[in-house]
Amino acid sequence: MSEAIIEKVRHFAESHFADDGSGHDWWHVHRVWNMAKHLADAEGADRTIVEIAALLHDVADWKLNQDESQGMNTIRELLAGDLAPATVDRICDIISKVSFKGAGVETPTDTLEGKVVQDADRLDALGAVGIARTFAYGGNRGRLIHHPDQPPQLHGSFEAYKNNQGPSTNHFYEKLLLLKDRMNTGTAKQIAEERHRFMESYLDHFFKEWNGEL
Repeated sequence: MSEAIIEKVRHFAESHFADDGSGHDWWHVHRVWNMAKHLADAEGADRTIVEIAALLHDVADWKLNQDESQGMNTIRELLAGDLAPATVDRICDIISKVSFKGAGVETPTDTLEGKVVQDADRLDALGAVGIARTFAYGGNRGRLIHHPDQPPQLHGSFEAYKNNQGPSTNHFYEKLLLLKDRMNTGTAKQIAEERHRFMESYLDHFFKEWNGEL
C-alpha cells in the first residue's frame, strides 16, 4: 500500500513542478527524494513518511506560494483518502518546518523524519548543484549576479529574509555557507562538508575573476 501512495505522490509532484524555472523544479524534488531515502536508511527513519514529505516539501513553500495555507490544503486533499489523519498531520508538520527562514531564525524540527527531510533539502542547496540553483533562482526573480556595494545581510527575522532583494552572491553568505553547521543528522553533516568546501573554492575563483585577478 505504501508503494502505491508514494507512486501517486510522485506522479503529482512531477506534474506540479514540471514547469518551474526557479531551481525548485521536479528534478530538485527528485534529488531531495533520493537523498532523503539515503538519509532515512542511514539514520533509521520511517521511509514512507520521509518519502512522502520529501516529494511534497515544496508544495507549500513560501517562495513558490502567495498563500502557504493553500499549498497545505492541497497536500491534505491529496493524502486524505490514503492515510490516517494523524499521519497526514505528521507529514504536514514536517513540511511546515523544512524551509530556512533567515540567519537569525531558528528552524527546529523535532522528529527524526523531519530532520532527514530538512537535511535532504538543504544538501541540495550546497555544492555544484546548489550554486547552479542559486543563480537560477536569482535570475528567475530578476536579481543581479553580484553588486559590490550591496553587502550580505544576516537577517534577524523571517520577514526581513523573505523581503530581501539582494544579488545572488549574497545568498551564499546569508544562507548557503551557514547550512553545514545546521545539519541535523550525522550522515548529512558528512556530505555537507565537501559540498561546503566546493562552494568556498567557487567563491574564491568568482571574486578573483570579478576583480580581474584571474
